[in-house]
Amino acid sequence: MLSSWWRTPLGRLRVVGFLEGVSFLVLLGIAMPLKYLAGQPEAVKAVGMAHGVLFVLYVLLVLQVSLLRSWSGGKALLALAVSVVPFGTFWAEKKLFQE
Repeated sequence: MLSSWWRTPLGRLRVVGFLEGVSFLVLLGIAMPLKYLAGQPEAVKAVGMAHGVLFVLYVLLVLQVSLLRSWSGGKALLALAVSVVPFGTFWAEKKLFQE
């Protein structure tokens, strides 16, 4: 099923959105507490790098899909804005990224 999603720009956005959302939650819920409560900053470095790469991919894919599907500026901005809110990309999957 994942390979069929990867074939279209919207499918790629949905997969990357999910991964970006998971990486954001891991960063906030696991890596940051490890850094500040357990004195282990290595977790933030590793998870932060992965999250950063996924975030950039997400932004690029939102721009690509918004152009290909002629999304309104508001819908594109909303898709970008939810990426900085915990669980936001999961909401976008249900409300914005459906065919």
